[in-house]
Amino acid sequence: MHQFKISIATPSFNQGKYIQKAITSVQEQRYKPFEHIIFDNCSTDETREIARQYSHVQFFSEPDEGQSDALNKGFQTATGDIIGWLNADDYYLPGTFEKVNEAFNRYDVDAIYSNVKFVNQNGDFIRNMKTHSPVKWMSLFYTFIQSTTFFFRREIIQDNHLLDKNLHYCMDMEFFARLLHDDYKFRHINDYFACFRWHDFNKSSPTKETLKKNIEEGFYIINKTKTTDLKMSPVNIVLYKLAINLLARPVRRTMVLLQL
Repeated sequence: MHQFKISIATPSFNQGKYIQKAITSVQEQRYKPFEHIIFDNCSTDETREIARQYSHVQFFSEPDEGQSDALNKGFQTATGDIIGWLNADDYYLPGTFEKVNEAFNRYDVDAIYSNVKFVNQNGDFIRNMKTHSPVKWMSLFYTFIQSTTFFFRREIIQDNHLLDKNLHYCMDMEFFARLLHDDYKFRHINDYFACFRWHDFNKSSPTKETLKKNIEEGFYIINKTKTTDLKMSPVNIVLYKLAINLLARPVRRTMVLLQL
């Protein structure tokens, strides 16, 4: 079995409370070769001091244009065959890199992803979130891939696919939708690679403002991916919400139930 080099890119800004767990979850994989690259937006908390305790971490502290920009820097710095995206407040489960390596040896694919475990700010288990096989049309309406479980071949970056810096909430959704619509091959691995930490400062917390921004970015993604000019009229917003709630989510639930 070929031993792929795995590169992990982590964007960081004032996540000193959680980043040590992210770092040690990579270190404790007991897998080689690997690298962990952190691009930090000049944090003012203890992030720098924590990261520099670990000799395996490549730590860069410089201004950026947001999470997508920091991740793009990490992706472009990576030298591994396989790249993973780990946010500073999330962490990998033991044995994940071995499973990733096995999957890329077994399947002829460009990217893989798994189910995810949700934990609270203290790392206490909340629930499992299962997902399903990739569905191209659904990627325009629903993010069924958790970025912290996503691993992809470096060739994707070499093909000039980076995160869209215009997006601040749905950059992962746009990235996955673009790749799927460009016919990159994804595979769902029915396992658990990582834990997503749910806390008060999550960008994805469902506030009125984030829900509005998600809709705006959702229209942007459809127009960009399908080369359309769909306007955010009241009627179109209603149709967009119906597509999510009456089509994408029920199909997702059915696929999870049937383990498709």
